[in-house]
Amino acid sequence: MIEFLRDTGYLLARLARASARMPVFVVISVVQPVVWIVLFGQLFQAVTRLQGFTSTSSYIQYLTPGVAIMTALFGSAYSGMGMLTDLEQGWLDRLLVTPVRRGAVIMARVVIAGLQVTLQAAILVGVGVAMGARPRGGLAGLALVLVAGGLLAASIAGVSNALALLTRRQELVIAAMNFLVLPMTFLSSMMMSPRLMPTWIQGASRLNPVDWAVQIARAGFEGTPSSAVLLPIVSLAGLGIVTSLAACGALRHYLRSR
Repeated sequence: MIEFLRDTGYLLARLARASARMPVFVVISVVQPVVWIVLFGQLFQAVTRLQGFTSTSSYIQYLTPGVAIMTALFGSAYSGMGMLTDLEQGWLDRLLVTPVRRGAVIMARVVIAGLQVTLQAAILVGVGVAMGARPRGGLAGLALVLVAGGLLAASIAGVSNALALLTRRQELVIAAMNFLVLPMTFLSSMMMSPRLMPTWIQGASRLNPVDWAVQIARAGFEGTPSSAVLLPIVSLAGLGIVTSLAACGALRHYLRSR
């Protein structure tokens, strides 16, 4: 276990340095969700007047934790692109002939995705607060928002890296993740109250990991956490373990096919 954590730490530091060398991508990843919250907040601000929306009269208040989760979803969906870059440049093959633990290769990718989107979500919540949202849950509630985003990011990053190792094609990874993230976005309460959703979407949202994360984040932001959020937290953590194991299996498949 100590060796596994050490290897993960080394690889995590490498990925962090690689991200720091490309500041344009860091800036874009931060600016993009800011644009989302500004545009969505203005476009849908009148939706709170609909009967049965929620108890809040501010759409920014409702939207801020939802867009924090959207940031986690979109930010981690393309984690596999970095894996493909390492494949194309031959770095992954050179790494795999060293004694490094194979699981650490995947774990570092999953952890860096979670850390990046956690930072983005924190900035986004700050923008929401500047636009009038109020984190009624205090620091503990904000921490719950970030935990929800990190857990979702880890789960989606596992899927993305597994696809990258199995397909080894950028266009296929992009197409597959686009196919997944857009329906997952709109089959959740990220931007719309469940009370106003069609019945079939309400049913689908109960099986949607994005909606699990939104429930956790909104409960933390509004200061209304209860035992009801335990199931979504456990479910997201379990999903992250499953997708990480799937990515490790995809790495073993890659090793056998070389």
